[in-house]
Amino acid sequence: MKKKLVFATNNRNKLIEVQAMLPDYELLCLEDIGCTEEIPETADTLEGNALLKATYVKDRFGFDCFADDTGLEVTSLNNEPGVYSARYAGEGKDSNANMDKLLTNLSSESDRSARFRTVIALISNGKTHYFEGIVNGEILHSKQGNDGFGYDPIFQPEGFNVSFAEMTLQEKNKISHRARAVNALINYLNK
Repeated sequence: MKKKLVFATNNRNKLIEVQAMLPDYELLCLEDIGCTEEIPETADTLEGNALLKATYVKDRFGFDCFADDTGLEVTSLNNEPGVYSARYAGEGKDSNANMDKLLTNLSSESDRSARFRTVIALISNGKTHYFEGIVNGEILHSKQGNDGFGYDPIFQPEGFNVSFAEMTLQEKNKISHRARAVNALINYLNK
């Protein structure tokens, strides 16, 4: 029987992406444990938001769990949007609005280097552990590809000539920031 582990998310894309990398576990999302409320992400760091979400689930539902927060950090924009990546264009905005705002803000910049950074906070057996994954790349001048989510259509990882949105899930999972953070988590869980 697979071990159950709560991933503090309702983002089905993330759940599918991470479940593919954790075949020995049955991942449960917030909906699966009956958590229907929006967990506040009020910290000013990725680490802080990941811990807020994991602590919320542990305190209210009693499950050991992990939570992540991911930010796109663009060098010439002082690492914006960073912790505000999901709501860069404002509360309730969607990925297209976020990408459009970023492309507009970068329109006069020659340095388009950026990185995706994921931080995972795991609360297990009363202890907190952090795992980080980073992938460097650059912001494209326009959207390319139809797969993925978030900023994937405008992010081209270093060493590739396609955006994340032009890669299959399997290709992206081999190199993505989330995959690197999850692999660090997996290595810890398998110890």
